[in-house]
This record gives sequence, structure tokens and C-alpha cells, in this order.
Amino acid sequence: MRLRTRKAANRWHAAALNKCGQCGSAVVSHRACPSCGYYKGRQVLTIGAA
Repeated sequence: MRLRTRKAANRWHAAALNKCGQCGSAVVSHRACPSCGYYKGRQVLTIGAA
């Protein structure tokens, strides 16, 4: 039982998705938004319209 309890802590968890404050798209936590380039309210990436 102890072995199973230790192994249960190492299971895979899906990444938490949050909503971008600028455009509203789904973004992984602590990453810049891939669609608009904003992170924490300021633009950190320049996204070109292709």
C-alpha cells in the first residue's frame, strides 16, 4: 500500500489552461499567449498577421 501511495504522486496531470486577459483564448499557465503575444498585461511577443 505504501508503494502505491508513493507512485500515485507521480502520475501525469494535464496542464492547467487559463483564459488570456487580452483576447480570451486558452493559454497554458505562466506562458505568453500564442495568439496575441501578451503576458501579465503587457505585450512580450510580436505576432505577425499571416
